[in-house]
Amino acid sequence: METLFEHQENLLANVSDSFYRSLYYKLNWDQRMLGIIGLRGAGKTTMLLQYLKYSIGNRKKALYVTADHPWFYDHRLFELANQFVKYGGEILLVDEVHKHAEWSRELKTIYDAHKDLRVIFTASSALDVLKGEHDLSRRVVIHELTGLSFREYLSLFHQLEFPQVALEDIFREPSSIIERVMTEVKPLPLFRDYLKTGYFPFSIDEPMESFQIKLNQILNLVLETDLQIIENYSASNIFKIKQLLGVIAESAPFEPNISKMARKMEIGRDSVKAYLYNLHKARILNLIQRDATGVSALQKPDKIYLENSNLSYALKRDAEVGTIRETFFLNQIRNAGSDIKLSKKGDFLIDDRWTVEIGGSGKSNRQIQHVENAFRALDDTERSYLNVIPLWVFGFLY
Repeated sequence: METLFEHQENLLANVSDSFYRSLYYKLNWDQRMLGIIGLRGAGKTTMLLQYLKYSIGNRKKALYVTADHPWFYDHRLFELANQFVKYGGEILLVDEVHKHAEWSRELKTIYDAHKDLRVIFTASSALDVLKGEHDLSRRVVIHELTGLSFREYLSLFHQLEFPQVALEDIFREPSSIIERVMTEVKPLPLFRDYLKTGYFPFSIDEPMESFQIKLNQILNLVLETDLQIIENYSASNIFKIKQLLGVIAESAPFEPNISKMARKMEIGRDSVKAYLYNLHKARILNLIQRDATGVSALQKPDKIYLENSNLSYALKRDAEVGTIRETFFLNQIRNAGSDIKLSKKGDFLIDDRWTVEIGGSGKSNRQIQHVENAFRALDDTERSYLNVIPLWVFGFLY
């Protein structure tokens, strides 16, 4: 176990407290078992290490491990917990728990056997923790760490601090929010940068070319490692998923014909729906529908987007600007926890309350002119007027 403590101290030497994700302050770190899921590169590991370094008084009572560490080649997670507790351990932090065999069984056993041990773990978004082989739903609290909002990007990349705003405040009185930002910065040039490279914290020191290479590497790891482990997919399955993703990336926003896609890829319709759903869970795609709800709706989406605009640029260099705008809006609204659907008039319906049309600065009001609570979220626009709200303002929701 000394090897694990040495590894922990080496990692902590490079951890800074100069920037915290907004989720950090919303978590109840005192939960007996806390899970943080999220897309690779979103900052889950950094969050664990920040908590360990800056919020735990006695580091000897806490231990950070990653589930793919060589120590686990011939040891079990439950074995580690037993040893750790015997030496006074109180907080066990496990990174990428889905890489540990029988993770669900072992977490349940640890929870039941060690009442005074707190366990905090991270996992891929693709992992449905509450549907593991062994029931954890009564034991664990799960939170998701998404990519950076535009607000968080301004803080991390440019040291510009602005408060989080509620969606209702944006629709009710956007001018006060806009004026607060405009007194410190011209937002549009930075918004352009954010759309291309600002969603992932690791891009802060990367030129665009190398960032997109790393982002493609992350995408491959999600497909070839996370989904393979979690869904037990074969190499043939992964090849078909990559093929499907390639088709979507070229055409997004993509209005799927499941039967046609199945014939083209020479697989069953159920396989296509399962692949789409798993890519949505893994936060590679955003599936959206008009009226249906629940898992069945996600498996039969009316429209498919890539999950974030950085992925759009990485997978298609000449990404269409209208697609980028809609991708950003859907991403930020969904990440902030609001319900969003396709609208019969306009582009999106949020919380069954607000209708929003997305476009450039010249977008007219024609499509939503007779719709109640309807707004235009426009790109290339700094200020609000009439029912117009600048698109970038929706990046301040979290």
